[in-house]
Amino acid sequence: MSHEKDRSLLRELAERYAAIAALPVQEEKRRLWRKLNALKPERPMVLIDQVCWNEIRAEETLILRCENAECRVYERVLRRALYQWAHFPADMVVEPFIRVDKAVANSGFGLAVKERTIRLSEFSDVSSHQFVNLIHSMEDIQKIQTPVITHDPVETQRRMGFAGWLFGGILEIREEGVDPYLSIWDPISMWMSVEGLLYAMVDSPDLMHALAKRVLDGYMCMLDQLEAQGLLCHHQSLIHCTGAYTDDLPAAGFEPRHPRTEDIWMMGLAQAFATVSPSMFEEYELTYSMPLFNRFGLVYYGCCDPLDGKMSQVRRIPHLRKISMSPWVNQARGAREIGPDYVFSRKPNPSYLAMDTFDDVIVKKEFRETLEVCRANGCPVEFILKDISTIRSQPERLSRWADIAMRSVTS
Repeated sequence: MSHEKDRSLLRELAERYAAIAALPVQEEKRRLWRKLNALKPERPMVLIDQVCWNEIRAEETLILRCENAECRVYERVLRRALYQWAHFPADMVVEPFIRVDKAVANSGFGLAVKERTIRLSEFSDVSSHQFVNLIHSMEDIQKIQTPVITHDPVETQRRMGFAGWLFGGILEIREEGVDPYLSIWDPISMWMSVEGLLYAMVDSPDLMHALAKRVLDGYMCMLDQLEAQGLLCHHQSLIHCTGAYTDDLPAAGFEPRHPRTEDIWMMGLAQAFATVSPSMFEEYELTYSMPLFNRFGLVYYGCCDPLDGKMSQVRRIPHLRKISMSPWVNQARGAREIGPDYVFSRKPNPSYLAMDTFDDVIVKKEFRETLEVCRANGCPVEFILKDISTIRSQPERLSRWADIAMRSVTS
């Protein structure tokens, strides 16, 4: 089947994208991210990610027009990047290449999540989840399988060839390996529910230790397979929504055809542990995640979980470079604990974009408070707006937030 019409449309988008990627400001932004990630920032950095695109999808420039499903994937990436660059770029970097995912399959842990969901809207990715507890005994843990990684090189080459036909002469075509997601407790929270796992940590500690060990062993075996088959990624522009540019990676001895975990960033998190004590955090999260942290070149830790009260434990993480400071932390305490040793990865409150009216004063106040405590404690700082569930169908709110952010960090 001919896809000439789709190709023509994509090449026009790619030419616009390539022109932006070639701007000198892109390398300047990479340089600034490298400085921040070296803990020698020239200024705070800002990114917006995890946007509720469903509330902007009716915009003319975001409407997908390709007919082929594979073409539509590329079209969505290009249209969203062009739209963000035009309306709320902040410190995003537009790369001069197209990523093509290798045809990698992961068999997973073999447990089918049982849940009931309620979607925010027909077109939204935001849902509430009610999970059924599947783990009640040691016998249930035996049902968890070790992930098996397979690669279809013929399909990878087909994808590369098709992308080359679409974008050749305009953008570099780059094979993209796996950027592994390695939270031990996120899958467990879906197998047991958050409430179920928290009760079990108190009532059935032997069960939970065995469960965590089982997941850890699965991840370690999965990483061994990815390394052995040369299937890991090795050029991360982002690590969990933040700029990943650094001069510290890859490690010595790097081979592009066989990247290792030590050549890339890892993201770690235990969001279900937001309310557990520091000692339980150490017993259940650090004990089992440490072998994972030790494998990677750099570690970004945390997400929505407040970590300001667990910093003595978090500081034990090897290769740690960035620490998430969510909207629920005591910023002053977090900044004192982080100091100049790590990046204070501030997550501004996305609910400020969901209010009846967008309030510039509240947003400016939040930036001012973060900047004050970080300056007082010598913290390298970045602002990462993410988890944006709604903008009340007013995309100009993202532009206004980005304008406030950039004025705050450059003044």
